[in-house]
Amino acid sequence: MDVLQLVALVAGSAAVAGLARRTPVPAPLLLVAAGLAASYIPGVPAYTLDPHIVLPLLLPPLLYTAAVDSSYLDLRANIRPIAMLSVGYVLFATVAVGYAAYLVVPGLSLPVALVLGAVIAPPDAVAATAIARRLRLPNRLTTILQGESLVNDATAITAYKVALAAAVGVSAGWAGGIAEFLLASVGGVGVGLLLMVPIHQLRKRMREPLLQNTLSLLIPFVAYAAAERVHASGVLAVVVVALYLGHRNWQVDFATRLQEEAVWKMVAFILESVVFALIGLQLPVVLTGLGEYEGAAAAWYAVAVFVVVVVARFVWVFPATFLPRWMSPRVRTREPETDWKSPVIVGWAGMRGVVSLAIAFSVPISVPHRNLILFLTFTTVIGTLVVQGLTLPLLIRALRLPAKDVQAETLAEAQAQSEASRAAEERLAELLEEPENATLPPPLADRLRTVLERRRNAVWERLGEVNPLTGESADDIYRRLAGEMIEAEREVFVALRDGRRIDDEMLRALLRRLDLEEAAAYREST
Repeated sequence: MDVLQLVALVAGSAAVAGLARRTPVPAPLLLVAAGLAASYIPGVPAYTLDPHIVLPLLLPPLLYTAAVDSSYLDLRANIRPIAMLSVGYVLFATVAVGYAAYLVVPGLSLPVALVLGAVIAPPDAVAATAIARRLRLPNRLTTILQGESLVNDATAITAYKVALAAAVGVSAGWAGGIAEFLLASVGGVGVGLLLMVPIHQLRKRMREPLLQNTLSLLIPFVAYAAAERVHASGVLAVVVVALYLGHRNWQVDFATRLQEEAVWKMVAFILESVVFALIGLQLPVVLTGLGEYEGAAAAWYAVAVFVVVVVARFVWVFPATFLPRWMSPRVRTREPETDWKSPVIVGWAGMRGVVSLAIAFSVPISVPHRNLILFLTFTTVIGTLVVQGLTLPLLIRALRLPAKDVQAETLAEAQAQSEASRAAEERLAELLEEPENATLPPPLADRLRTVLERRRNAVWERLGEVNPLTGESADDIYRRLAGEMIEAEREVFVALRDGRRIDDEMLRALLRRLDLEEAAAYREST
């Protein structure tokens, strides 16, 4: 892939993802469809997923940004259902899909079929969690789907290595497979635990936001590479480090947090867009070399594997949801009551993604039926993204799951802000009594109190009535008027620059100050 092709891929993916924001279709589905359509256009190069690029270069930053934004406390509170899905389900799906393929496809040996099962086993919950957030699913359901996607790749990659060893005749047996699984899981967590505290201490001591953000971009790759170096799970190492840093992100200075949020949003947007576009662009590659499995036979195998993948998830999810509650009083006490609707959503939110395709492309050419594995992986990924991805929003609406209580969330936010503001007022009073602060003019002290009061009242105003003429809350009016005032100032500064009364360097400094004030006004009212 040359530079021009790479630029075209990124630009095209970003454009389609931006278009998706104006449509009700989730971005991953539109990107996959665009990739499929582009693969038929004459002159479009064959973009082949290189596992040596996807796994070490694309997977770590995607995992890192998802884990940093996750709630460590929520994940810990739901560790049992997350583990049942990210470990138990992946292993179950590996065996179920592998054995079904062994029975359906003539000439396919069981070890090779298990390789296929491990490749297809891990769901990619990027699309599912995006839909869940858009439709404001309950927090616990979103947390479970998100937590599953953080860990299941490590389980699948390890299961794939064990199955591949058996397929090429170098397996060390069940004991060797279990030992490799333990090394990957325990080792990956161990590497993450060793790295997380030193990295966090380094971030705290660095005072330059640009350097801190450079470090932030390197962290997922360092954690992944360090774990893989000792044959442990790089996925788990990245997740452990990211969860720790995200949980303690408040200890880093504000300038770093503001820059870091913008940087990682851009990185995640580009990578996710490219990844889903690449899935669709794989069509010419996977159709090459099917040989004896071309035509109706290949289509039948694809449908059979897809059905097994969908059914196997429900077969696992329902018992994993209700049996522990039935057998253990402790589970009933610690976890909230649930009904049949939540397992239905979790069961249907099993879309596969780029990790499965990347693992499939890493299957050695010497493995029998490699092209068939590629084809069945591709059709399963496309099938789950299209069939389940398009119908998941409809299913969520049809089941009428209780949505987030926005009023209750706003009330909790207002109460938290009130407590924090009260503590800030007490601290300000203490500081103003100290001799070194006695020279602060009263208007500036009043300004500090005014800003604090505005911050406290902003959240309560969201609970108030709206303007009958415009439909705006007091909060919305405040933000609009603040924006109009700042825009008037901005125009004056630009006119002064154009009149050569100030230079560009001063203009940039003045505009940055206005930008920060506008951002503060926006933050106060959202």
